[in-house]
Amino acid sequence: MQERKIKLNAAEDVKEFVRGASQCDFDVDICYNRIMIDAKSLLGVLSMDLNRELTVKCHGEDQEFDRVLSKFAVA
Repeated sequence: MQERKIKLNAAEDVKEFVRGASQCDFDVDICYNRIMIDAKSLLGVLSMDLNRELTVKCHGEDQEFDRVLSKFAVA
C-alpha cells in the first residue's frame, strides 16, 4: 500500500482527482483524522474539509494516477 499527502484547493481539483482515482482497478481511499472516504466518490471527497492536508492510500499502483497525485502532492 502506498500513502501520499495531497492538498485539493478547488472543485476542479477534486473532479480531476476523482476522475484519476476512478480509472484505477484497485481501492483508493482518502482520509484525515479518523475519517476515511472512497476516493472514487465525488460527493464523498467534496464532503471532506478541503482546507486540510489529506492522506491518499492506494492499494495498488498506476502510473497515470501517480501523475495526478504528483500534481496535488504536498511538498
